[in-house]
Amino acid sequence: MEYQWEYRRWCELATEDQELQDELRAMNETPIEDAFYRNLAFGTGGLRGLIGAGTNRMNVYTVAKASQGLANAIKRKMAAGKIAISYDSRIKSELFAQVAAGVFAANGLTAYIYPRLMPTPCLSFAVRQLGCDAGVMITASHNPACYNGYKVYGSDGCQITTHAADAILAEIEALDLFADVRRISFAEGIAAGRIRWIGEEVYTAFIETVKAQGALGTAKADKDISIVYTPLNGAGLQPVLRMLHEAGYANITVVKEQEQPDGKFPTCPYPNPEVREAMALGMEYAKRCNADLLLATDPDCDRVGVAVRDGEGEYVLLSGNETGVLLLDYICARRRENETMPPSPMFVKTIVTTDMATQVAAHYGVETVNVLTGFKYIGEQIGLLEKAGQAERYIFGFEESCGYLSGTYVRDKDAVGAAFLICEMTSFYRAQGMSLLDKLNALYELHGNSFNTLRSYAFEGNLGFERMRKIMASLRSGLSEIGPRAVLKCLDYSTGLDGLPRSDVLKYILEDNSSVVIRPSGTESKLKVYISVKAPNRAEAAAAESEIAKALEAMFG
Repeated sequence: MEYQWEYRRWCELATEDQELQDELRAMNETPIEDAFYRNLAFGTGGLRGLIGAGTNRMNVYTVAKASQGLANAIKRKMAAGKIAISYDSRIKSELFAQVAAGVFAANGLTAYIYPRLMPTPCLSFAVRQLGCDAGVMITASHNPACYNGYKVYGSDGCQITTHAADAILAEIEALDLFADVRRISFAEGIAAGRIRWIGEEVYTAFIETVKAQGALGTAKADKDISIVYTPLNGAGLQPVLRMLHEAGYANITVVKEQEQPDGKFPTCPYPNPEVREAMALGMEYAKRCNADLLLATDPDCDRVGVAVRDGEGEYVLLSGNETGVLLLDYICARRRENETMPPSPMFVKTIVTTDMATQVAAHYGVETVNVLTGFKYIGEQIGLLEKAGQAERYIFGFEESCGYLSGTYVRDKDAVGAAFLICEMTSFYRAQGMSLLDKLNALYELHGNSFNTLRSYAFEGNLGFERMRKIMASLRSGLSEIGPRAVLKCLDYSTGLDGLPRSDVLKYILEDNSSVVIRPSGTESKLKVYISVKAPNRAEAAAAESEIAKALEAMFG
């Protein structure tokens, strides 16, 4: 079989990394097939996969091959070019960043790399600030510790979209990862001036630009709010604390066990601030400190999770939709009050994000633009506005998975900026005697109670991948109902609906103002299901959501 041939070739040629050699020699039939049955997929999210030996894994060879493909794509357009690189705290992130830099340098490109780990938004900012032709962020975002990834950014600081990804993929697929990759060592690249450090002035400019996004104006705010912060052993510690301290927030407690960078994530194996398990230790700290606010950023610090104290002293984890709606309303209200709302203001969200945000935006006369799942599509909309000379129209964008961006200084979600605005918003309402929960309930009273959930279903390996494809095909054959709710309409985005690119996404519009969105994850072997229910109260909404989920699970087998 072909994968067996490739396995034997790796045993012979992949001699650079002894750890990989040991892993190869220890493999039996099933691990060999999973590690070699395909090349690690490259798409708009770049690469993401398990760390280890094989073509379907993240290792120095697959990283080098992707970097050679990116270098070739750039060199087809220009003789020389510049690429910015950053990395987070994950296992082998620094090594992979240095390997990528060595490939770019060997190909006559200049690589600019941060001298220490930095968040994803700092990478997007550096691309724009330094006038680079591309950027690379080594991260697997919020995936478990055994994963790493390689995200590619365009010259606009935005993650690449389909056309650019296809061009880079064509270059990658034409390469043999042992014979066709040009590399020099990181030390050689530094000595030759082909690899350069990104200076402290770029980082400082990022912090100053984030501070300028504040919406408080001359309003009163209680900046003595008690904040617990956890970077979840990721890249957020220094930038988030610097940002908040410079903005006047001093009453901050950091979760000690999750403070320092550690790619093993010992206290939160799945470092995703969307889920309660990752927030549990922070919530314990918050309770001990009687904190007003808990903030948690994921390993590459582009997502931020929030928990707040309720009236009984317990802590409630806000969903990404809830935090996003709160921020949208706050920004719109403050801009109106400060008379800084631009003409024809625009808000951008993904199709899986709560429709309640559309209602909030309309309340302030703000246009809502819906895009496909992935913050790169929100960044793309900012770029289109910029090309039209209308960048000031963009006031906010968010996705339900805890990603937020106010301002056009980067083209990706930014947890540093979001943490700052969440603290500002909390301190503003605190000065009025309100909590975030008070404000959220007021918004529900005004716009209707919206209950939104995300459920993920794992399908591992080659067989799991095929199973997902069959499920999506079956769903496209037509459904008349999902659980107790009749299906009123099915939107199939694989045909390119509403002027959007084609995407493997199904949205079912159900009776009683409910909906279900189903899509395969672009970065993990999972089906993601987004359920939205409108109901008079949370109890009724939760019951309806549960019935819908059970019906779907029966279909998935």
